[in-house]
Amino acid sequence: MKAEPCAPLSVCLLFKQHPRTYKIMPIGIFDSGYGGLTILKEIASKMPQYDYVYLGDNARAPYGSRSFDIVYDFTLQAVKALFGRGCHLVILACNTASAKALRSIQQNDLPVIDPSRRVLGVIRPTVEILPEVSKTKHIGLLATPGTVASHSYAMELEKMDPEMKIVEHACPMWVPIIENCEADSPGADYFVKKYIDEIMSADPEIDTLVLGCTHYPLLINKIRQYTPNGVCIFEQGRRVAESLADYLKRHPEIDVKCQKNGDIEFLTTESPKKFDSLASLFLGKEVKSSRIVLPG
Repeated sequence: MKAEPCAPLSVCLLFKQHPRTYKIMPIGIFDSGYGGLTILKEIASKMPQYDYVYLGDNARAPYGSRSFDIVYDFTLQAVKALFGRGCHLVILACNTASAKALRSIQQNDLPVIDPSRRVLGVIRPTVEILPEVSKTKHIGLLATPGTVASHSYAMELEKMDPEMKIVEHACPMWVPIIENCEADSPGADYFVKKYIDEIMSADPEIDTLVLGCTHYPLLINKIRQYTPNGVCIFEQGRRVAESLADYLKRHPEIDVKCQKNGDIEFLTTESPKKFDSLASLFLGKEVKSSRIVLPG
């Protein structure tokens, strides 16, 4: 029998430090902050039988304006921490992390850490369905500056359907508005209208607007208000949940490693009190989290 490669020391130490405290084999879900909770909500709704552990790097959020190298370093630290808690499958429920770190982690780090583990993102599942959604083949992407700068959506869409056109538009004010509980303020109206007007002016043939940041569903009412009639607003959560369910059906060797007690654990690098307050708004129910320090 061929021996599996040993995980790096940092991961091994995490296992030794928490031999019994943490349940093994939940599905890990990571985001730089709170937005990934919208993905968790949809995934847990579709697959309530699974165990999940959510990790928000709230102390260092947002990732949207950070460099590729920093986002990669931070994301890899979080992935290793989730592996250390028994996760065999980790979902990067963050468009910026998916855009700037996923490929490097999949290609360079997993073969060294443990080739049997998997890290998946939210961009590819979103893009795969767009050729079926758009009739004009003109897509608008509303996302963070980091996701836009990566052009990850454009590159993935080119693979799916070269005839499709995409306009990528950065919305740098939307995440701060949401995380400062200003989603119902006049300022939110101004910046939602501003960015939608700008992207629609760039290409009036756009018939589908993709919300390329997991925070943005919290602005959905205002986004609908200022989006022209007939334009589809595409949220990622449900699609990512459907894609994950299909993935686990197609990969029983991964599914069998996922514990199924219907439990959810919440971790944050910030104050649990602060996290619990905002997370409850995202999920619509009370949340109790624990603080974690990510290894450098």
